[in-house]
Amino acid sequence: MEKINIEQTKISVSVRDLINGYTDTEEMGVYAFGGKLNVRPAYQREFVYDDKKRNLVIDSVASGIDLGKMYWSINDDGTYELLDGQQRTISICQYCSNAFSMEFESGVPQLFVNLDAQQKKNILDYQIDVVICKGVTSEKLKLFQRLNVAGAVLTNQELLNAVYTGRWLTEAKRRFSKTNCVAYQIGSKLLTGTPIRQDYLETALYWISDGEKGGIAKYMSQHQNDVNALELWQYFRNVIDWVGDTFRTYRREMKGIDWGLLYNQYGGGSYDADVLEAQIKTLMADDDVTAKKGIYEFLLSGGKMESKLNIRAFTESQKRTAYEKQGGICPICGEHHEYEEMEGDHITPWSQGGKTVPENLQMICKSCNRKKSNK
Repeated sequence: MEKINIEQTKISVSVRDLINGYTDTEEMGVYAFGGKLNVRPAYQREFVYDDKKRNLVIDSVASGIDLGKMYWSINDDGTYELLDGQQRTISICQYCSNAFSMEFESGVPQLFVNLDAQQKKNILDYQIDVVICKGVTSEKLKLFQRLNVAGAVLTNQELLNAVYTGRWLTEAKRRFSKTNCVAYQIGSKLLTGTPIRQDYLETALYWISDGEKGGIAKYMSQHQNDVNALELWQYFRNVIDWVGDTFRTYRREMKGIDWGLLYNQYGGGSYDADVLEAQIKTLMADDDVTAKKGIYEFLLSGGKMESKLNIRAFTESQKRTAYEKQGGICPICGEHHEYEEMEGDHITPWSQGGKTVPENLQMICKSCNRKKSNK
């Protein structure tokens, strides 16, 4: 295992001191500990705890149960960045700022302000074990990755964010990684996942990298020191606009398609939206087309990507019946073959209107089928 060169010092921080100066704004970020602790550096994730986990943190604090260590890195100016413990920290700060209520023994929802003096004191006096880490940035990021990989709590994109920090990443996260961010507003019908888990950012990077293996890391490394993420944002908008102009009727099958990859390949083409819509209606109603999402790439390719439609295959029963009817004779080469040596074939191809029905089935040998498919 790779050694991480980090100087570590253990301290104890009370909740009272932690929440002092707590602020959470989109523009300025999240700060606590008298404004000296950056709770959400660029490499950190957005807040993702659900209510159950968040409430468990507060219940643990109120009950005096150990929350485990948190890790802060110290900067040259004496300020800190939170390496590990962001979710616990924000849960505590949010409750103590009356952002949500809790049901304790009474079973009655209570904001922090509603607690009696002793309950408040118990929470404010609670001591958190903090490990202060000092070292060069690259070593601190290695520790951040080590801590979070061990806990299996970060996505691949979140781990990449830990490596390629800087102004570009801050700008990219503002557009792609916030709840109800602009990327979500214009692309939520087409993308899967959630912005706060970096799914939207990862998708945009995957698209602009044209799906290249390792392309996301390569792109981030090339643009890490850019002053903004305008190139990525403009590309993403171009993709979304192109989809809307080309396919004017939204269907649920459009969600989750790698539209950026299709834009990269077919975006320069000329398409009649009305003609495409009529073709989509026909294909959506075709029972032989089992992969409805594939309709869009099939049409963009000019009908060359029939494999994307996953045309319905003949059943084993249908093929066996046809084999017995033919007596095992391939109608193309005229030779006899065992059943296992033959395959079901559309007499009239699907592309020419042939359906996957017994009347349109013939059994031909594998050799003839390969030659037929290559014509």
